[in-house]
Formats: sequence, C-alpha cells, structure tokens
Amino acid sequence: MKVVLICPADRPAVECLAENFPLALTPLLGRSLLEYWIEALAPRGVTEVVVLASDRPHQIRVALGDGARWGIQLKVIPQSRELTAAEARQLYRNDGDSSWLEGEDVILLDRLPGPAQPPLFESYAAWFSALVAFAPHAVTPGRIGVREVQPGIWVGLHSHLAPGVRLQAPCWIGEHVIIGEHTTIGPGAIIEDHVVIERGATVRTSRVGPDTFVGRNICVHHSIAQGGPLINWQNNSCLQVPDDFLLGSLAD
Repeated sequence: MKVVLICPADRPAVECLAENFPLALTPLLGRSLLEYWIEALAPRGVTEVVVLASDRPHQIRVALGDGARWGIQLKVIPQSRELTAAEARQLYRNDGDSSWLEGEDVILLDRLPGPAQPPLFESYAAWFSALVAFAPHAVTPGRIGVREVQPGIWVGLHSHLAPGVRLQAPCWIGEHVIIGEHTTIGPGAIIEDHVVIERGATVRTSRVGPDTFVGRNICVHHSIAQGGPLINWQNNSCLQVPDDFLLGSLAD
C-alpha cells in the first residue's frame, strides 16, 4: 500500500512553534508528528510513503532517512508551497494503480493519528489541548522508554526525580529528564526529553520543550516553554526570557 503525506507549511496561528523545526518535526511527547503517522500507517500494510514538504525539507529528509526503521520505502519530495490533497493526488497518484490505502491515500498532517483527533494548528491552545489528550495513545506498541507509573502519569527511562517531587495527573515526563526536589509537575504538564527542572519549580497546564532548563522556584503555568521563548497559550503571546538562569536552552 502507498500513501502521500503532506507536511503543513505556514500556520500563522502557531508560528512560534516552527522557529527551530518545521511543524511536521516539532517534538510531541517525544516523537514528531511525522513519526507518529508513519508508526500508525506501517501496521496497516503501508509499504511506500511519499512525504511532500515545502518547509525545510532537508531537515525532514535527515530526520526520517529512507524509512528502513519502519520497514517501508520513504521518499521526501520538496515543494514550493503546501499542496492541497487534490493537487497531491493528481501529481503523485496513478489512477491505474490500485495499491493505495483506501480512503487515506493522501493525508494532510494537521492532526495526530487516530479517530476523532482534533486539529493541531488552529491556535496554541488547540495544540496544547491536543497533546494532553493524545498522551494516553503516545506509548505505541513499538515504543519503549516511557511507562505509566501511576494512572495518567508517564515517566521516561533514565529520568531522575528527586525526593519530594509531586506529580499530578495528567502528566508526561520524557526521557533523560532531571527534576529537583520539592517541585510540582502537573496537572496537565508535558515535559519533553532532556529537560532540567530545578528545585522548587512548578509546571502545570504547560509543556516544556526538549533541551530546556527551568530555574529554581520558577512557575510555568498555561505556557509552552521552548528554551528561551515562552508562549502563553491562553492569550497567544510570545516572550523571549532574557535570563538563562530562569528559563533557557540546554542545546549546544
């Protein structure tokens, strides 16, 4: 079976999310949107995937490779703009070829896989809400490294939680995370991989992106923290935090 995946291009409502990665590669609970879709399609008999990307296709090609890790053939084709499903079907599907996934031969990646998943890119609030709702489905059968330690609380391997950490469901803590003493994580907290949260901090109704440092006694509420940038998903504001001891990037 064959499938065409259309990567989202410009989405002004969530433009800060695409600062470092194209939206199709932005980390979501330890994986990218593209990875979740390929993982969902491969067990359904899909063996060939064409990815159409107009935003930083070279990053997508490097991240996905040739598809061998999923047992599929994968090709990334750069585009000058985001195509519609009808345009992609006309350009890349041969009408005489019946080996296409019925009903989902062309998929726009504007939501996570699965029934009734909400749109991701209508607003920061919609994006955050979709992540929290998807957390119970993010531990896919082929995925190791994250386990549910309590109902609604997932913790990754090689993560260190100091004594006195308070976890409140729903709560997702990725892999290789360090959380200091007397912190409160949750409810509604998503901590991505390789995050350091210092003593006394609080993270609730928020998502902390990968490779982010959260300083001592800092409160992150109703926000999306991505290194230095801090997005308030309630009022759609974006602030660059000037002090790395408060909030900063661990990358590089």
